[in-house]
Amino acid sequence: MPLPCRGWTLALLTLLVGFLIFADISEIEEESGSSGGRGAIRSAVNSLHSKSNRAEVVINDSSSPAVVDRSNESIKHNIKPASSKWRHNQTLSLKIRKQILKFLDAEKDISVLKGTLKPGDIIHYVFDRDSTMNVSQNLYELLPRTSPLKGKQFPTCAIVGNSGVLLSSGCGPEIDAHSFVIRCNLAPVQEYSQDVGMKTDLVTMNPSVIQRAFEDLVNETWREKLLQRLHSLNGSILWIPAFMAKGGKERVEWVNELILKHHINVRTAYPSLRLLHAVRGYWLTNKVHIKRPTTGLLMYTLATRFCNQIYLYGFWPFPLDQNQNPVKYHYYDSLKYGYTSQASPHTMPLEFKALKTLHQQGALKLTVGECDGAT
Repeated sequence: MPLPCRGWTLALLTLLVGFLIFADISEIEEESGSSGGRGAIRSAVNSLHSKSNRAEVVINDSSSPAVVDRSNESIKHNIKPASSKWRHNQTLSLKIRKQILKFLDAEKDISVLKGTLKPGDIIHYVFDRDSTMNVSQNLYELLPRTSPLKGKQFPTCAIVGNSGVLLSSGCGPEIDAHSFVIRCNLAPVQEYSQDVGMKTDLVTMNPSVIQRAFEDLVNETWREKLLQRLHSLNGSILWIPAFMAKGGKERVEWVNELILKHHINVRTAYPSLRLLHAVRGYWLTNKVHIKRPTTGLLMYTLATRFCNQIYLYGFWPFPLDQNQNPVKYHYYDSLKYGYTSQASPHTMPLEFKALKTLHQQGALKLTVGECDGAT
């Protein structure tokens, strides 16, 4: 039976809307996969800016964020995440928290507790299962009795990465204004405070940092530098992944010994043996095909448990900024890094794309340039 005029109109409108949505998605996919010059880059940036204000919350069948792309080649570093008119999507944030809780609980997994280990216990490294370590007396002494995040909830959290994109950002005051500030790998703050802030509530310390930033404590000068950095934490949580990979045990012991000998005011935490695999499992389930999660991605995943709103700074895994200016790998040193190297244990550009998608959906805010109010 023929449709009445109003029915035909509704059907045509439905087809038209479907076509526009399909074209919109196709355009984004083409732009993110293009390899063109600066004209194409500007087009991609402008397109993302125009789309950001109408981005839909995308949840897959398992009620988790659908951020899909397994190819680093399709990620162009000069696609700028739109920061204007960002609005927090509380509904999506809560859904992400609920989904992550199916894989891990940050309150429990942030650290092994004293009651679960004793001196002399043998532990197989997470990434080197054929290698083992013994729990030392110093490590046992520093294990927390209860989770350092037990019952904690913060209105806003800043997670500060170490990219050189922070330089000249003026983000320091904004970072310090957050309720809880997480930093990575004992990065220096004093001399960069205008851009990175000073406040620290939790800081990570991969064992390799002792070799890279403190010359393996070869003399008293480097030992004193590490002591000063540890003293500056002043009650913060020091998160040390002691059980991840062989080769770091001696450096962890050096730090533990310094903390005990000099009565340094820090709250030590040593992540659970299941944490990294649980975090990776969550992202793989959501079709973000990472290899080993970076510290930054780990911290974001943990923070969803105890932070209502999450703000990321210094996350920029590319050699050029959005204006094609060179960007240092770390804001505080001259270390070089192959972001897309197949030999790297991380897939940083892919992680960034996933975080950018969550930014556009309102689950987190990703700042990659100057902060509002920066002078």
